[in-house]
Amino acid sequence: MTTPILSIRNLTVDIPTRHGILRPVNGVSYDIAAGEILGVVGESGAGKSMAGNAVIGLLNPPAHIASGEILLNGQRIDNLRRDDLRKLRGKEIGMVFQDPLTSLNPLLKIGDQLAETMLAHLDISQAEARKRAIAALEEVGIPGAAQRVDSYPHEFSGGMRQRVVIALALCAEPSLIIADEPTTALDVSVQAQIIALLKRLCRDRGTAVMLITHDMGVIAEAADRVAVMYAGQLAELGPVREVLAAPVHPYTDGLMGSTPLASRGKDRLHQIPGAMPRLDSLPTGCAFHPRCPLAQDDCRADPGPRIEDGAGRAACFHPIQREEVA
Repeated sequence: MTTPILSIRNLTVDIPTRHGILRPVNGVSYDIAAGEILGVVGESGAGKSMAGNAVIGLLNPPAHIASGEILLNGQRIDNLRRDDLRKLRGKEIGMVFQDPLTSLNPLLKIGDQLAETMLAHLDISQAEARKRAIAALEEVGIPGAAQRVDSYPHEFSGGMRQRVVIALALCAEPSLIIADEPTTALDVSVQAQIIALLKRLCRDRGTAVMLITHDMGVIAEAADRVAVMYAGQLAELGPVREVLAAPVHPYTDGLMGSTPLASRGKDRLHQIPGAMPRLDSLPTGCAFHPRCPLAQDDCRADPGPRIEDGAGRAACFHPIQREEVA
């Protein structure tokens, strides 16, 4: 088998506080292959973005990686020095944030920002950088790229700014893109365009993509596999068609039942009772058991099994029994 672009092994992130240690990411493991989009989904506070920030080295102190390993193209990166990790960002890992205005300097022209990134990571001239900047804008679908390269961020619409951010993430030709809620602030038609763009770039370039979102519709449309997180842990991991059509973990089943598509023909959307627990007041045993309709005594006493890549789809003592999905 070929080496995954990204391999996360038993990743744990701790945040020391006066009242104890909070653990927003707890023993998470998954791989992303070249040309694959892995959707990471869950409610707010599930640990999705924190895992992405750990990969790219953007944890805000005192948050830190307490244990586990992160490998990029087979090389461990979680133990790199800050300066070495900074060189890696942009060159090997690109980032697409939810709000493009936080990623773009409002005082610099778009072309200058693209060129600056390329000159920092690639051995090319200023003229070549400008040429590649125009090509990058054309690749992400910016009309009139040769003219718009000299525009400022405020001269673009929200959807066009997000395309520019994607071009910025890709311009140094990274092998991994981390896209954190890249479509949340956009209307539905623009969301579809951005998803199609990510899928095309992933297919054409062989780039691996970690797509972080709370939107199951985005996952269904864009991802090849899906990782469902709950209270910092991986609840379910598998091919997106199988997981969405026949979820095995009760939490995934609840998420799917709460979407309009899954509830079509019913009078009301399904609602998971209760709320995700706070990190400083996690229940004993499985974190989901207070909200789970299938919880039994062992769920209340033991944290339950952990998902290891390729060994089981759900971290659950009592998974939903279903027939195999073809």
